[in-house]
Amino acid sequence: MVKSGKKWSYFVIFENCRANTMTNLIGTFECKADAKGRLMLSAAYKKQLAAELQDGFVLKRSVFQPCLELYPMSEWNKMMKKVNKLNRFVKKNNDFIRLFTAGVKVVDLDASGRLLIPKDLQQFAAIKKEVVLSSAINIIEIWDKASYEKAVNDATVDFAELAEEVMGNAQDSEDGIS
Repeated sequence: MVKSGKKWSYFVIFENCRANTMTNLIGTFECKADAKGRLMLSAAYKKQLAAELQDGFVLKRSVFQPCLELYPMSEWNKMMKKVNKLNRFVKKNNDFIRLFTAGVKVVDLDASGRLLIPKDLQQFAAIKKEVVLSSAINIIEIWDKASYEKAVNDATVDFAELAEEVMGNAQDSEDGIS
């Protein structure tokens, strides 16, 4: 570490270290959206995201499901770093970037700790009143409750088979867990 003599040098170093850590969220919570599309982020998520709350969030449409994805700003910046490596002169890449970022909104919690879901994103996810917030490692998925229950209980997906296919060949030599 180099002494710069500046008051904020240690803060900048701390911020850079924090930006390189991975957020691992835990929990699934039900809540209600009000008539304006505002919902309360659960106390458990607020606690887990305490260091992220001041930086804000990015809200976007999910690629694979009829739900929304809430990225803490640090996680969104990591994703954009990957996306920015794509060559925009390759049409497929350019089309992906356009579709991936379609409808993206920067959002913050209001003074009451509520998150406002813009109308176009409410419509995309068919969010009415009953809402489920579900952790998906480093992001929070926001679902209409009926859609969430249908996706989780979908009888056409054999979870055991899916788990074996996705994780069955994963070898983690560090802790022996497979």
